[in-house]
Order: sequence, then C-alpha cells, then structure tokens
Amino acid sequence: TSEVGKIVEGCRLPVLRKNQEHEDEWPLAEILSVKEVSGRKLYYVHYIDFNKRLDEWVTADRLDMKKLQFPKKEAKTPTKNGLPGSRPSSPEREVVSINSRNTTDSSPPPQMQATLAASLKKMSNNICPLQKRKVETVPLATQVSPATPVPSLPSSNGTARRLIPSQPGRKRKANCGGTDEDSQDSSDGIPSAPRMTGSLVSDRSHDDIVTRMKNIECIELGRHRLKPWYFSPYPQELTTLPILYLCEFCLKYLKSLKCLQRHLTKCNLRHPPGNEIYRKGTISFFEIDGRKNKTYSQNLCLLAKCFLDHKTLYYDTDPFLFYVMTEYDSKGFHIVGYFSKEKESTEDYNVACILTLPPYQRRGYGKLLIEFSYELSKVEGKTGTPEKPLSDLGLLSYRSYWSQTILEILMDLKPDNGERPQITINEISEITSVKKEDVISTLQYLNLINYYKGQYILTLSEDIVEGHERAMQKRHLRIDPKCLHFTPKDWSKRGKW
Repeated sequence: TSEVGKIVEGCRLPVLRKNQEHEDEWPLAEILSVKEVSGRKLYYVHYIDFNKRLDEWVTADRLDMKKLQFPKKEAKTPTKNGLPGSRPSSPEREVVSINSRNTTDSSPPPQMQATLAASLKKMSNNICPLQKRKVETVPLATQVSPATPVPSLPSSNGTARRLIPSQPGRKRKANCGGTDEDSQDSSDGIPSAPRMTGSLVSDRSHDDIVTRMKNIECIELGRHRLKPWYFSPYPQELTTLPILYLCEFCLKYLKSLKCLQRHLTKCNLRHPPGNEIYRKGTISFFEIDGRKNKTYSQNLCLLAKCFLDHKTLYYDTDPFLFYVMTEYDSKGFHIVGYFSKEKESTEDYNVACILTLPPYQRRGYGKLLIEFSYELSKVEGKTGTPEKPLSDLGLLSYRSYWSQTILEILMDLKPDNGERPQITINEISEITSVKKEDVISTLQYLNLINYYKGQYILTLSEDIVEGHERAMQKRHLRIDPKCLHFTPKDWSKRGKW
C-alpha cells in the first residue's frame, strides 16, 4: 500500500483487464486521475494504444506496482488552451507518422509522390477495363494513353495502400482499438487544420484532463441503458448522478426517474421533430433543421458526443440539418442513429457527424445511414464525402460501404460486343455519388487496380467475388429510393437560412 501511495497522475504501469475473449491481460496504462470514495482509492486509467472508450476507474488491486513508471519531467503536452504545458504525460505524446505500424518508412519519396498525383489525374479520366480472373492477371487490349506506372504502396498487413500520397508533416495518433484498419483520420487529401465550424467539430487543442475523462456514468434512453464511451459537456451538476434520464422523443435530459415521468405527461412528441422524408417498413428518417429545432438539435449533439471522441461540441446548430433514423413500434418512433450535414458545404461533405447508438450497432444500421446520405446526394445531383477525421468504427463502416457499392457496380457490368466491359472512375463516381478520391482509395485498398502495358485494369479475383457475395447475402437492410420524399433546398439563396 505504501507503493500505491506513490501513484500520481501521469504514472504508467500494467493494469489488469479482460479482453474480448474474457481472458486476463495486463496492458500498459496511464493514470489520468485519482480519487477516494468511501476511504478507498480509485484510479482512472487510459490503456495505451487502446481506444479511449475503454478507459475506466479501477481499484488498486488491478495495478501491477512492480512495473510502475513515473512521469518524465521534461515531457510537454498540450493544455487546455493548446499551448505546451507541464502535464507529465498523455496519449498525445504517442504521435507517429501515417505509416505508424511499419518500422521502416514506406511512404514514397517526394518525386514519386508527384508521379502518383500526376498519374491519378490521368487515371480518373482513363477507361478502366474490367476483368474477372482466377489467379493470373491477363492484359486487356484497350488503348489508353500512356501514363506513368502507379505502384501500390505496401502496408504492413499485405494489402495495398492508397495511391494518394501522404501529406508531408501530417501526423496522427497511433492505431487504437487493435484493428488492422487505418484508425481515425485515414483519408485522402484532408486539410490538416481542424475546421472551426460545425455542430460537432474535430479540434484536439481542447484536450485537457477534464475532457479526456468520461463524466456520465449511465444514460437511460427509453428501454435502453447506455454506458457512455467519452466525455460530453452535460451540466456539471448532472455528472455526479448514477443515471442520467433522457426523454427518448425530445432528448431532454432529466436528473431523476420522477422528473422524467412528470416530463412524459407533458411531452407530446412520439417522434423526432421535423419532416418524415422516408418510411419503409418500421424504418423512418426525419429531417430536422438545426435552426428551427435548436433545443432538440443541441440535445442530440450532447447525446452523440458520449459516443464520438474526435469531435468537440459547438452550440451553433443553425448551419446544420440532422437526419434521424427511427424504428417504429406501438409506443412511437425510437431513435436508432443519425447523421448531421452542413446546409452549405464548400468541401463536398455530405455528412458532418454520423452515429448509430450502441444498442443498435452491428446490425446493419450504420451502413443504412451511410446509404441514405448518398441517396440524398444523388437527389441533389452531387458527389459527397464524410467530414474527416472519421472515428475508427466510422472508417470501418465507410470502407465496407464503399467496397460493397463499387463491387456491386463492377460485377453488374456486361461485356460490350464480346469485349471486356469498361468503366471510368468518373462514371463510378456519378452512379454512386461517392467522391472520386474515395472511389480511387477504395479500389486501391481492395488491391483491384493494376497497371499493365500502359493501361489501368481492374481485376476481380475469385476471393473478392466470393467475399462480396457473402457480404451482400448478410445485408438485409437497404434504402429503397422510391420511399424517399425529399426536395433539396438551395440554401445559398436563403440569406440566413
């Protein structure tokens, strides 16, 4: 116990936790805070190289004191105002270059980056003949203007990397959550500076000790109890409650069950405010204007922030539309997830924030939200892309959606006069409303693009085809465009919306 008394914020040591197989493991963790409850010390720990949603309060018996590391005095980390401070240690110091999992730097040299960029410009307009194969790649004899060969950039797990060159000087956090995917902001051509507009905006400079710790113990939303993953700026006095109660229809937060019951006698809502623009079976989508329904929109952002780490809450919801997906039963329309979208986006963003609530995750609703966002873009006659950075789970969902959507098109192509089918990157983008850069990065991620004798060819191996068919059999939920009743507004002509 005398050893335990030495523990201060910033110390690192192995901490006992259960992994997904419910086996004991002792990952290295950092102590973020220490508190005493009923004479017993509790330690708030962040497991290094794990996602922050796994952070938790632990008792002293779970700490391995034999390997205690004290904070380094000289380490500087950002404080609340984003300037260097004296906090001894934080995950922010775990910063690596984009190829973080390789010890050798596999990013292309500058002259090769220029070549890649030039090749991409040509490639996006060139025809991609398509070919299905068993094992070997056979050249296709379509004449394409010669372009510089585009090599795949190898990644550590053997699959090909994107063609888009990494931006010099950009850094990101080390991989979280233990997935093989690029975590967080793996994206193409993202501006490195965070945008300072938006209902939930990415901005790490406010990452002080308070916002790095979960502050809400539990949320009761209808028949579900949710354990928040991250900090959310609910009023301070509510953070000490064992349970925060939310009205599942208007999302108002209340401090007790009695207050909730009293509120429900007065709350007439049985669905989100705004217009129902889609209904098929029990699934509906409601469009909510962040200016007309400000209180609901702000309450939705507060709830969403509990499960989104890479965003910071801003209270100006006016420039945003919110699309809330619900599931209907005899009691009303229950919120499943949502995405927000700027009324006017200069960067072709068709999604600002996107979230499926935890009780509904891993059931196909995330892809349904993504598919709906692209259906809106199709009606608007635009291509779109989600705002970056994406969370680790968001990136997985988008990668999967892009892959399935593009493969669906490629596999439906019919031979033309006995010739192998052809399609351009631009055509894929126009059919799907997926931005050209996302189409290219997905083709490269799937390792479909080959450069052969002065032309680009797409090769679908049997593995890819079979994997795609298996995935599509599991995908029961789809958006039916005939059930969408949506007229896009031209927000540029509306002055202040």
